[in-house]
Amino acid sequence: MIYDFLIRDGHVKETLKITGMTCAACSARLEILVGKVEGVKNCSVNLAAARIVVEFDSAKTDIDIIRRIIKKAGYGCAEMREDATDSEPLKKSETKVLLVKFIVAAVFAAPLLYIAMGHMLPFEWSLPLPKMLHMEHHPVIFAFIQIALLFPIVIAGRHFYIVGFRAIWLRSPNMDSLIAVGTSAAVLYSLYASCRITQGHSSFVEHLYFETAGVIITLVLLGKFLEAVSKGKTSEAIRRLIKLRPKTAVVIRDDREMELSISEVMAGDTIIVKPGGQIPVDGVITYGAAAVDESMLTGESMPIEKKIGDCVYAASINKNGLIKFNAAKVGADTLLAQVIKLVEGAQEDKAPIAQMADTVAGVFVPIVFCIALAAFTVWSIATSEPGFALMIFISVLVIACPCALGLATPTAIMVATGKGAGNGILIKNGAALETAHKIQTIVFDKTGTLTEGKPEVADVIASDGIDRRRLLQLAASAEKGSEHPIGEAIVKCAESENLNILSPIGFEALVGMGVRCSIEGQEIMIGNVKLMNEYGISTDIMNPEVIRLANSGKTPVYIAIDKKIAGIIAVADVVKKNSVDAVKRLADMGIEVVMITGDNRRTAEAIAIQVGITQVLSEVLPKEKFNEIKKMQAKGKIVAMVGDGINDAPALTQANVGIAIGSGTDVALECAGIVLMHSDPAGVPAAIGLSKATIRNIKQNLFWAFGYNVASIPVAAGVLHIFGGPLLSPIIAAAAMSLSSLSVITNALRLKRINV
Repeated sequence: MIYDFLIRDGHVKETLKITGMTCAACSARLEILVGKVEGVKNCSVNLAAARIVVEFDSAKTDIDIIRRIIKKAGYGCAEMREDATDSEPLKKSETKVLLVKFIVAAVFAAPLLYIAMGHMLPFEWSLPLPKMLHMEHHPVIFAFIQIALLFPIVIAGRHFYIVGFRAIWLRSPNMDSLIAVGTSAAVLYSLYASCRITQGHSSFVEHLYFETAGVIITLVLLGKFLEAVSKGKTSEAIRRLIKLRPKTAVVIRDDREMELSISEVMAGDTIIVKPGGQIPVDGVITYGAAAVDESMLTGESMPIEKKIGDCVYAASINKNGLIKFNAAKVGADTLLAQVIKLVEGAQEDKAPIAQMADTVAGVFVPIVFCIALAAFTVWSIATSEPGFALMIFISVLVIACPCALGLATPTAIMVATGKGAGNGILIKNGAALETAHKIQTIVFDKTGTLTEGKPEVADVIASDGIDRRRLLQLAASAEKGSEHPIGEAIVKCAESENLNILSPIGFEALVGMGVRCSIEGQEIMIGNVKLMNEYGISTDIMNPEVIRLANSGKTPVYIAIDKKIAGIIAVADVVKKNSVDAVKRLADMGIEVVMITGDNRRTAEAIAIQVGITQVLSEVLPKEKFNEIKKMQAKGKIVAMVGDGINDAPALTQANVGIAIGSGTDVALECAGIVLMHSDPAGVPAAIGLSKATIRNIKQNLFWAFGYNVASIPVAAGVLHIFGGPLLSPIIAAAAMSLSSLSVITNALRLKRINV
């Protein structure tokens, strides 16, 4: 089973698979029943995912009590184990059972419909019926052959009667109740008419409605089968993620390579992955280098170059090069497992917009029963034709099933979260998905979010008489033994230009100032202006360049040779390639963009100008960032915070929507509502665009679901017929009801085709 032990008050959170739910009334009823259990703190039922998530106090209740409540309500519940693939055979089995039931019903419904209605077709379309089946010549046989054909159909659709009448008994009628009562009324009235026929009253042959019940059950079964197939497509993305899970790993133990089941791999094991192989667990490379395809996690199509010390993740593909790495996280701790769990959680979660549909569905079915009874009574009195009134009664019950209403929101959320996951956008819950489309202000952290977060050499400026490449070579050689990020950037720049790194002598790191050493008999000093002043080295000649670089947001590093200034190397935190485009797309959406950073004002403003941001909050400490978010919220703004998920955790939590950008760190997963698996800021407008498309889709679904019921019930009740308009037959009502659910799911599936 899936257990999440929460670190507060001994609460337990568990997910159960529910069978037998058919409409929003079912999910609303289950939430009420389970929510009343002592010790249950929260429960959420997802109709599309057929799951219930229950949070409860283990000291006051247990899962067995909750299971008994669910079963008593007429639904089945199954345990869900850690491996979500266990639910796949169950889904396929349910779909197969529905298909078999529909085929059985259709095989008997076709001749039933023809025998009952064939005589009403134009002569040129009709097929000859044996004389013994003709209603005028042998009315008793005509009636009883229909009863015989109806019996297998009722058996195929017995679920509607078992669940439907049980729900009525428990005073919580649902869609099955509507179908059960409507078809039962038709069958019982027809059985009464059959009895009268056997008594010699052959005129009652005109009052047989067996085909109505049979065809309604058949059409509803067809609708349920198509609905199950379509619902399966909504969770396609999560299935693809699950199938990515590696089955085996090549592990080195006792100096031997052995292939083990993934469940046998332990943290600390050394694992080998050859070119073309799948990386089985998360770890850190200890030998070799390779280009790794991480598109299944990040949505990034280009392979990423990995070397010793870099992290690799389970399910990614080694495109070239043999690598060895130490397993760091295995099983449920891998990034892939966290992603699957996060997406499943988002699909199970209920967005605030869904509460309205659930509230309506909870009272909708009883209201429909009242309308149907009222229509039956009025038409019985007005026409003195109980058969006609019965058809009105059945039509109202069947057309009003709130299936589409219950599927409108969860199907769209399931498709959207899956679509996002496939593009490296992880949406943790329905609330984040819903709120994101209302964002008015986005606050970006600078370092690591809009910029690369690591310094790079931007300019190498040599004094007169000094060769640029020689200056860079000496600086890189001096910094060879330094662990400072700026020193590493200088060395990396020299290596990229294929310069030979020399060996320094007498290397000395001067804390807070720089480094000093000797190279080929020359004394080399590299550092800030404080270092130059310490040794009386004039930097005046470089002042114009220093001012220009500082205004561009670059940090100057001075190089002196034999106590004489030789030049400067400008180092900068480079803006990410898609930062400018991301800011522009957000501005085009009408969203206010703000940058917040702990850097000094000059550097911050320089970066802001590069990316196109006009509002800058600089020199802000991490612990003060959330106060700035609160100030914006106090002005009535819906604010999103975009950060790296570590020092920005308080601000991410305070924002209406926290968006963590990076490789899905534990802190990011905990604090943010949306996690971008890649480090590309373009994912921010993509996530907001996905939210806008999803909410638009949900509103379309709810409009059609509500509109369908509001418009169809009066037609089914015969309001138009009063003025000479059409009358809705029960069979057409059943077909329309099934199509309404299918249309909602089909509309939700359109989200798979949007570009993010």
